[in-house]
Amino acid sequence: MAMLHAEIVSPEKRCVTRDVDMVVVPGTEGDIAAMPGRFPIMLQLRGGVVSLYENGQVVQRCFVEGGFADMGADHCTILADSVRELSDLSGDAARERLSELELAWSQLGPDVSPIERDDVTHKLQVARAEMEAAEQDFSKSV
Repeated sequence: MAMLHAEIVSPEKRCVTRDVDMVVVPGTEGDIAAMPGRFPIMLQLRGGVVSLYENGQVVQRCFVEGGFADMGADHCTILADSVRELSDLSGDAARERLSELELAWSQLGPDVSPIERDDVTHKLQVARAEMEAAEQDFSKSV
């Protein structure tokens, strides 16, 4: 069976380099799978869980805070803003950050720039995704 070379890179380091059957990434338009033979595509990522598969089973998961994925017939390269192991996530910390961000969102005035509004929107999405990932039981499938 054809394999896919997967790499997950953050500004700090190369986090994952391995050959897999499939990589599922959190795209801004929804989750999307990279598989061998795929037509090339580049997409923006939202905060969420990246899952790597071998023989139909998840072999590794990590949390990304956004970034880009470059998918092709034989590779999936993820350039992530930040990468964390799921065990490093804290639902309580994410919930607290979400509360702070929701307050910040409610205080944005009409004269705030679109860039500032987009930044808060992105941080809200990442906090929600982190909270969900921290509270999900992934142990049954890895």
